[in-house]
Amino acid sequence: MIDVANCDLAYSQGALPVKVYSDFNLKIDPGESLVLIGPSGCGKSTLLYLLSGLLKPSGGEIRIWGEPLRKTRQKTAIILQEYGLFPWLNVEQNVRLGLKVRHQPKKVYRYIVDEMIHKMGLTEVKHHFPSQLSGGQKQRVALARALTLKPDLLLMDEPLSALDALTRERLQKLLLEIWQEQKLTTVLVTHSIEEAVFLGSRILVLKNGRPTQIVGEIFNPQVGQSGYRQTSEFFQKASYIRSLLEGGSAE
Repeated sequence: MIDVANCDLAYSQGALPVKVYSDFNLKIDPGESLVLIGPSGCGKSTLLYLLSGLLKPSGGEIRIWGEPLRKTRQKTAIILQEYGLFPWLNVEQNVRLGLKVRHQPKKVYRYIVDEMIHKMGLTEVKHHFPSQLSGGQKQRVALARALTLKPDLLLMDEPLSALDALTRERLQKLLLEIWQEQKLTTVLVTHSIEEAVFLGSRILVLKNGRPTQIVGEIFNPQVGQSGYRQTSEFFQKASYIRSLLEGGSAE
């Protein structure tokens, strides 16, 4: 589905160019749940912005479904760490915003919005404003707004990092269910090793450097299996990723 071919990205720091990516290559299959993990500043979020079309590479090319990515596309949804909700709009208004911006008729999107609000467990707070919501509720509103657009690619930049442990686990399960039901292609940035193993069918471990490097690629076919979080395979993969992040061998 996605082909990142020989991509370069650099920015200026004083008189010197600083390379973030150099001759970077990545392929993402349809329906894959790819997780990016690595230390702060290693280029994880930058890669999301490249895949979204919000940022353009200085060299190379990104293709989605064979088409060069020149700008943002309507079938890509992105969820940021800070939710991105408009404080003057209530839950229902925030969820329908994307459809309204795309000039969808109200009679068309009313059912879609109501269905998504129900699916996300937000019916009782549909008339509440963001200031009246918990962190978990805000993130479900952001997720609902993204999914009403029926994307084929969902990009998420540390969407659960500000939540308490139990709320985070509940939303991890929700994200897993959505991925399994809709066969969405997802790319998730996280700092949590456990979250990476729980949600990623493939996990890329990135390393700080100029340019950014992939130091590990972990295939995780068990993702989504019942009770996977309590298995020895889960802990082995988590331990291996930790060793890579701490600078161990990628053999």
